[in-house]
Amino acid sequence: MEGANDTVVAKFILVGLSDLPEVRFPLFLLFCFIYLATLAGNITILVAIGMDVRLHNPMYFFLSNLSLLDILCPTITVPKMLDMFLWENKEISFAGCVLQLYFLIDVVGTEIFLLAVMAYDRYVAICHPLKYTGIMNKRLCAQLAAGTWIAGFLNSLLHTSFTFTLSFCGSNKVNQYFCDISPMVALSCSSTYASEMEVLIVAGVLGSSAFVITLVSYIYIIFAILRMSSAKGRHKAFSTCASHLTVVGLFYGTTIFTYVRPFSHYSPNQDRIISMLYGIITPLLNPMIYSLRNKEVKQALSRFLENRKLHPK
Repeated sequence: MEGANDTVVAKFILVGLSDLPEVRFPLFLLFCFIYLATLAGNITILVAIGMDVRLHNPMYFFLSNLSLLDILCPTITVPKMLDMFLWENKEISFAGCVLQLYFLIDVVGTEIFLLAVMAYDRYVAICHPLKYTGIMNKRLCAQLAAGTWIAGFLNSLLHTSFTFTLSFCGSNKVNQYFCDISPMVALSCSSTYASEMEVLIVAGVLGSSAFVITLVSYIYIIFAILRMSSAKGRHKAFSTCASHLTVVGLFYGTTIFTYVRPFSHYSPNQDRIISMLYGIITPLLNPMIYSLRNKEVKQALSRFLENRKLHPK
């Protein structure tokens, strides 16, 4: 298929992380461990929140959505990566590539919007504590969560449509370990101007909007924390917000670098590293940064384990 300029591409070849035989199995073990640890950490968070009524509040409701996204994100790319390491199967069908790109952009976009919603939730909790339960009621939380998933779905549908309406008739070698917008556009043998403008405008507007909401929320939060008279209250509020800011900084920084930039700046080697940060490492770190260090979550897990010991099936 590769090099046949008069033939329509029916499948793609993913480059992967390394062609060296001596490192393939160690890399397989490393990423398999990371993937399993990610699943274990995020499933633990979902179980803790689902089984303990004390955690049935807006903050943990949004955290459960984040954990679900952090399960889905590596699941879209890592199993194929492991297949490449173990069996050297680098082929992916055209339809498989479309689906992989669609679901990845869907999950990444949803998480960007969800982090903005979580920042707004912390803003209301810290800046308007007396009105918090009235503002962040179950109906609004459900609407905000549904809105993030719908926005992610529509955002991905737009990006995927623009990307795969391009013509692929030359090389079929994707310079990435999964199908992503930049390496796919780089393979096209037709004009990519419309696709590039669509990515820059849509990703720029939506990503910038979510970032501004998050930034403004935290500006208000920081001023509110500084005005608190209680040192204990300041410490507790800052601890919660610092965890969220760590997640936001890591995820926003890597995704904005990847998608909100001219395609002329595309660098395959650099993009592989950056994509691993938001697609594999961040979902692993989120439970540790955001939830497992949280006293309420640890207490919920302890109660769940004690209950299992007292009432085994």
